[in-house]
Amino acid sequence: MRDQVRILEVKKTILEDNDADAAVLKEHLKEEGTFYINVMSSPGAGKTSTLLKVTGILQEDLKVGVMEADIDSDVDAVTMEEHGIPSVQLHTCGMCHLDADMSRQGLRLIGSQNFDVIFLENVGNLVCPAEFDTGAHMNLVILSVPEGDDKPLKYPLMFEKADAVVINKIDAAPAFDFSLDRVQKHIHARHAGIPIFPVSARTGEGIEALAEFIFREYISYEGGCGK
Repeated sequence: MRDQVRILEVKKTILEDNDADAAVLKEHLKEEGTFYINVMSSPGAGKTSTLLKVTGILQEDLKVGVMEADIDSDVDAVTMEEHGIPSVQLHTCGMCHLDADMSRQGLRLIGSQNFDVIFLENVGNLVCPAEFDTGAHMNLVILSVPEGDDKPLKYPLMFEKADAVVINKIDAAPAFDFSLDRVQKHIHARHAGIPIFPVSARTGEGIEALAEFIFREYISYEGGCGK
């Protein structure tokens, strides 16, 4: 009788379905010529402050929009709008991540066809967001100095899924037991050769190099200059 019991691996099925949906969304965005960037980090790492500085540079040459995802509140979207960055707020109603369909709803709301680059500021979490493909063309992970340089060891999937890593708050390094060399070694052990950008969103240090990298990725993105 035991051999007749049917088993469904629910999580595996959900992830596979989402991956298929994400692939469709990527193609749709490619047709629009819109470059979609998923920004992930733990709470308080400085996603919003980093995006403010980066988008301020990029919008000199590109049409840039931001989707802010949170369980509740509209604080981040309001902040972006106050600085002249078109933004929408997405409420996840308790969910700790966005998936491809949630992304699609947000992209429809902001009007993805009107932008060259759209950033998604994902829910602050180093676990769930790494598991769900949002349909983005780039995954950007932000790690801040106060979190410690051991996070790539504790949350490997996040750094394995990343296409680039930002080390934020480097101006605070003297106050913490944080080694830039050590964290870079840990990151590259998870993802060899991945670009790493030490920055300070507070002082602006390193932001120009990060913005230039994103701009180059946009230019090399097939269809990125289609508008």
